Amino acid sequence: MTRDRGQVVLLAAVVVAVALVPMALAYAQLGYDTGGDEPAAGPGIDGARRALSSAFTGAAVQTDGAYHWSNREAAVSTVRDDMADDVTRVENAAAATDRSLVVSYNDSEATGWAVRNCPDGRGREFGPCEVEDGIVIQQRANETAVVAAALDLDIVAPDERTNATVVVRAV
Repeated sequence: MTRDRGQVVLLAAVVVAVALVPMALAYAQLGYDTGGDEPAAGPGIDGARRALSSAFTGAAVQTDGAYHWSNREAAVSTVRDDMADDVTRVENAAAATDRSLVVSYNDSEATGWAVRNCPDGRGREFGPCEVEDGIVIQQRANETAVVAAALDLDIVAPDERTNATVVVRAV
């Protein structure tokens, strides 16, 4: 009887060990959130995009239903103000690694994104999208919905220069 119990315990340990292997591999491949103020993936393009996307989503959610369509400029101003600290944090994270990162809004890319991707279609009562200062907004039930923002990321390091334009969407 004691021998059977030992085998069950050993089998259970093997099952747990086998289950931990894929979790450890996923953890190593995906990285982790540091929980700090700086982006988890570092100050590169991908890390900056993730941090700015998160900041934009938070700012857009706060404006949800808060602005009448006639007051849409105030909604855009609020989103940009809410993102300002996060943009500064992302730029400072790059400076800590001897890089210069400048984030700016891209009006023409936002306009192109709006033409290609603005939500519309059958069964939707949405107005056309407009672009204000690099941020895509849309009239929905006479309220301003913040949809997306186009951002230019310019990174300069001692041995390289990288320029990218990213579009972040409100979820």
